[in-house]
Amino acid sequence: MKKYRLETRAVHAGQRPDPGSGAIAPGITFSTTFLRETDGSYPSGYSYARAANPNRERLEEKLASLEGGAAAVAFSSGSAATLAVFSLLKSGDEILACRDSYHGTLQQLDDIVGRWGVTVRQVDTTDLAVVKNSIGPNSRLLWVETPTNPLLRLCDIAGLAELARDHNLLLACDNTFATPVLQNPLALGADLVVHSATKYLGGHSDLTGGVVISAAEDENISWARDFQVKGGAVPSAFDCWLLMRSLATLPLRVRAQSENAARMAEFLLANDQVSQVYYPGLASHPGHKLASTQMSGYGAMLSFCTGDNAAQAMAFLARLKLLVRATSLGGVETLIEHRASIEGPRTLAPENMLRISVGIENINDLLGDLEQALG
Repeated sequence: MKKYRLETRAVHAGQRPDPGSGAIAPGITFSTTFLRETDGSYPSGYSYARAANPNRERLEEKLASLEGGAAAVAFSSGSAATLAVFSLLKSGDEILACRDSYHGTLQQLDDIVGRWGVTVRQVDTTDLAVVKNSIGPNSRLLWVETPTNPLLRLCDIAGLAELARDHNLLLACDNTFATPVLQNPLALGADLVVHSATKYLGGHSDLTGGVVISAAEDENISWARDFQVKGGAVPSAFDCWLLMRSLATLPLRVRAQSENAARMAEFLLANDQVSQVYYPGLASHPGHKLASTQMSGYGAMLSFCTGDNAAQAMAFLARLKLLVRATSLGGVETLIEHRASIEGPRTLAPENMLRISVGIENINDLLGDLEQALG
């Protein structure tokens, strides 16, 4: 499928008519176990659902194609996919991690990975000089997220990839916010890409999932497969089927959402009740030039500050009538939340910051709701 463009791959990669019925829409293989021959072999190639499932295999084929990777391994959540990457390290190794990564990732690094004897250092991955100076003799993995959650900061993937190659580090990039529609870390030199498929890949707020995609069919992705099967964090056949259904419209959804977000960011920037807007599509954003270089669009996530404190920001949320107060992102509906109260004491988010995941509703309806709530 490599010769085809993204929109075509989103529809056709991993998608084949059923050989028995000729059905175009794929079926769901719910079975947990599969028939053995009298000699003990498995004629279908499947033995047990944790080891392999037809729906999961097709999903992994599509996900690898969308990111331009050699292979993909699907998991039951984004957190499980992230932990699979961190499990590549051994006691005595060091991870250099993006300082303002998703708070769930930082919790894994602090509360789980550190107990393995792996050293974790949080660094400013938006600054190549800082990253270079942070690399030590035991550094093995550079973990980046770009744009970051929720501050929408940008990391130079190609620059970090060069540093990683020069110092024999793996570079893994969380591409959840940008999606393969807007950014391709593997093409920029990353070794591994991770997604929370719960978000834009799923796109309808009705499934959880994650994926690790590798630039090469190598020992790292082999380990991820081993971790998937032996760790048991596999997605259900139904979730794989739902995700396959959703991926066909991924390019359409993400571009529509990004267009809405760009208009919303400009609207908020012009409102005197808003003190700051975080959106890489704005010319005033410090990462705008980099985003214009390594992304084909600026995404559908933005954050902004209103009021002087958390109470005033919460009061604004209470006045909204259309935007939905809920945690998560990437769905077709527009979600808004007070980020600091979600992340807790370790948050880097200002107490008056609100994060928006912009959906596909009519933008004028969304702006009208924001306008009446801002007063």
